[in-house]
Amino acid sequence: MAEIVNLRLARKARDRAKAAQQAAENRAKFGRTKAQKQLDKAEAERRVREVESARLERED
Repeated sequence: MAEIVNLRLARKARDRAKAAQQAAENRAKFGRTKAQKQLDKAEAERRVREVESARLERED
């Protein structure tokens, strides 16, 4: 015979798993320290300055 499944409990379990997955993605995306954020910002600014200094013609 088939197993009887409580749909309410199955739905809640599915939603919990989805929420846990979203939380893991958010931890990976936003879970950085202030120092790491500042380092990334400084690196991006350095790259912009490097590209701008290598231009042959300046836009005035």
